[in-house]
Amino acid sequence: MELQLALDLVDIPGAKQVVKEVAEYIDIVEIGTPVVINEGLRAVKEIKEAFPSLRVLADLKIMDAGGYEVMKASEAGADIITVLGVSDDLTIQGAVAEARKQNKKIMVDMINVKDIEGRAKEIDELGVDYICVHSGYDHQAAGKNSFEELSAIRRVVKNAKTAIAGGIKLSTLPEVIDANPDLVIVGGGITGQEDKKATAAEMKRLVKQA
Repeated sequence: MELQLALDLVDIPGAKQVVKEVAEYIDIVEIGTPVVINEGLRAVKEIKEAFPSLRVLADLKIMDAGGYEVMKASEAGADIITVLGVSDDLTIQGAVAEARKQNKKIMVDMINVKDIEGRAKEIDELGVDYICVHSGYDHQAAGKNSFEELSAIRRVVKNAKTAIAGGIKLSTLPEVIDANPDLVIVGGGITGQEDKKATAAEMKRLVKQA
């Protein structure tokens, strides 16, 4: 089981500062959609250059032009790129084909997918690397979590790794670990804490034991 840090509400210098504090305890650093919107793919490039030993995920939430957008993210140094599960199969296939060419990985974000189990089965057959259940900010505000969705996709996914994101903090992490995803994605549960390093260290310890 691995730990991914999601950076959503920072600029590039702020992102570097946070990653520097917790780099030894995380496996993947995610340049979140708000950062990409504010800073462009330059954010991916600068974080990859500053922390070459970490894998960098570009959370582009691709909905169209899969091949092209994966190519651009790959050029910027992204190791993993996200595509939306609600996008067309051709978009996902294009993203996967380009990722294979560039030796990168594709994560499909299942945010707002209605038939989680059915769609996960279809997407798994398209050759993606990760399928992620995700309670977005708006879902979290409505009190939604992704544990049931994780169980649903784990029942049907045979090839891809599974990931979970959305509102995970130290107090809920044991419950997340019990659901047994391959990748746990944490944002504010680390970045919003006073002692980010200690929080990340404890999270990593728990995740590693799983």
